[in-house]
Amino acid sequence: MAKTILIVDDSESIREVVSFTLENEGYNVLIAIDGTDAIRFLNGQNIDLIITDLHMPEMDGITLIKEVRKMPDYHRVPILFLTTESQAAKKMEAKDAGATGWIIKPFVPAKLIAALSKVLR
Repeated sequence: MAKTILIVDDSESIREVVSFTLENEGYNVLIAIDGTDAIRFLNGQNIDLIITDLHMPEMDGITLIKEVRKMPDYHRVPILFLTTESQAAKKMEAKDAGATGWIIKPFVPAKLIAALSKVLR
């Protein structure tokens, strides 16, 4: 059975590139435009991985990670932080919130797939 990945990013072009890359690898993809939109998918359905941006309207990535980590059904789901931020402080903030890892934008599709293979079981 294909793994399900939730993409959370306010950039339509990023959502399209990530979605295309993942679907070509055989993953099921769910798409949200920000953290608030992403919460609607966390309704008990199976999600194997979340990829989230940092800067988004409504609810940013750090807040989303904190919210996900409070949910019993999803508190162990790997979360990759996809961001333009390369500052160590932001990476630590994401890690402290519960992020599993991060990918710096712009990303190479092969590196994204390599990162997924490290965190998906």
